[in-house]
Amino acid sequence: MTTELVLGSGEMFDKIAARYDMMNRVLSFGMDKGWRRRTVKALALGAKPHVLDLATGTGDLAIEIARRVPGSTVIGIDPSSQMLAIAEKKVAKRGLAERVTFQVGDAQALPLANCSVDAATIAFGIRNVPDRVKGLRELARVVRPGGRIGVLELGEPRKGVMGAAARFHCRQVIPRLGALLSGAKEYKYLQRSMAAFPPAEEFARIMGTAGLHVIEVVPLTFGVCTLYVATPVEES
Repeated sequence: MTTELVLGSGEMFDKIAARYDMMNRVLSFGMDKGWRRRTVKALALGAKPHVLDLATGTGDLAIEIARRVPGSTVIGIDPSSQMLAIAEKKVAKRGLAERVTFQVGDAQALPLANCSVDAATIAFGIRNVPDRVKGLRELARVVRPGGRIGVLELGEPRKGVMGAAARFHCRQVIPRLGALLSGAKEYKYLQRSMAAFPPAEEFARIMGTAGLHVIEVVPLTFGVCTLYVATPVEES
C-alpha cells in the first residue's frame, strides 16, 4: 500500500475529526454549504427516499438531505469512527436521529443489498478511495434502477485567470492554513490528492466504465469543485 493510500484512511481522518468542520468552512470560504445544497437538489428525490451518504464524515451532507427532504431516511457510512461520533452528536442535536443513522464501513465493500437505496451521495470522498472504480461500482450496485448518484469532488482548476487564482489557493493556502488550524500535517495530503485527481472529463469517463451513466457534470466555483450526477446503467 502506498503512502497516499495510508493517508487517505479512516485513521488519518480520526486525527483531524475535532476541527474538520471548522477547517471546511474556512478553507472553502463557506462555499461547501452551497455545494452540498446543489448536490441534494440534483438527486431529484421523491417523497420518502432512502438515501446513502458515503464518506459521510461528520454528517453534513446526510443532515442536509434529511432537512431538505422531510420524508427521507439516510444512512451515512464512513471509515472514520471519530468523524461518525461527531456526526451522531450533530444529528441528535437537530432531532434527526430517527431518520439519520451512521455506521463504519468501506466504500469498496458496502454492507448494503443490491438496489437497496433510492439515491446515493459521496462528497469529497471518492478521491480518497484506494480503488475508485470499485467504489463507484459499489454505488452502482446499491442504488435502484433510475435512482441518482451525486459525486461531489475537489480538484485543481486547469484553465483561465480565475483558475490560476484557485490553483494558488489549492497549492499554497490549503496546506498551510489547514496545518495551522488543525495542528497536523494531514492537509498537505489534501492538496496533493486534489492535484492528482483526474480532470472532470476523464473522471466522468471512469464513472462510465464503473457501470454509471453520467447525466451531468457541473463545475462549481471556477472548477475548484465539480458535481457529477449519474444513474446506474440498467442491465439488458
